[in-house]
Amino acid sequence: MTRKSQPSGIVIPHAPRWYQRVAAWLIFGAIQLVSATLRIRWTDYYRHEPEGPLPPGIYCAWHNRLILSIVAYRQYVRQWNRRPQLAAMVSASKDGGFLAAILECFQVQPVRGSSSRRGRQALLELTTYAEGGYDLAITPDGPRGPRYQAQDGVMSLAQVTGLPIVPFSFHAKWKIQVKSWDRFQIPLPFSRCELVMGEQLLVPREARDEERDELRRQLERRLNGLAPD
Repeated sequence: MTRKSQPSGIVIPHAPRWYQRVAAWLIFGAIQLVSATLRIRWTDYYRHEPEGPLPPGIYCAWHNRLILSIVAYRQYVRQWNRRPQLAAMVSASKDGGFLAAILECFQVQPVRGSSSRRGRQALLELTTYAEGGYDLAITPDGPRGPRYQAQDGVMSLAQVTGLPIVPFSFHAKWKIQVKSWDRFQIPLPFSRCELVMGEQLLVPREARDEERDELRRQLERRLNGLAPD
């Protein structure tokens, strides 16, 4: 199946194939089983007020921390008596189609796009979900890196929506690191695992390029400071 474009120039993302959907359900089950065995400790720098509802945000994690991000998000918002409602940016590529199928198993709404493909359309779709009260999720160094370097897309999303960026990371004592560009991390069963929500970052609507660039570097520092590699 090849990626198609409409005459208007709109990129149509790759849809998950049937075998990708089957594999997605198997991976979903494996993640649920492993996460149930983890000995988890939460560290939360995001919330400061003891009362009041948890406001929507843009949850942001490095690409190699994806495997526990959705599980952690669901647990986190439920602590504040909120129903999980999440829309996540996913690449329009074939690999992105597979990830989109996994996210759908978690009842997450995938929005297909990246900095190189369908980025502007994805930004508009995510803004619509934000207006509907959804939380948003993005991997700032995805889908192809460089690792631990935030791209500008997350700044644009925060500036347009007005939502705070919430850095997230985890550190598993026992894990496998895949030999991929991002050194993808897979926690092993029964590992001790620290889940960390970092201090939020706001991007003013009137921010200019220099301020956006400084905030982008701040986000990198906060994400890298949340957990050792």
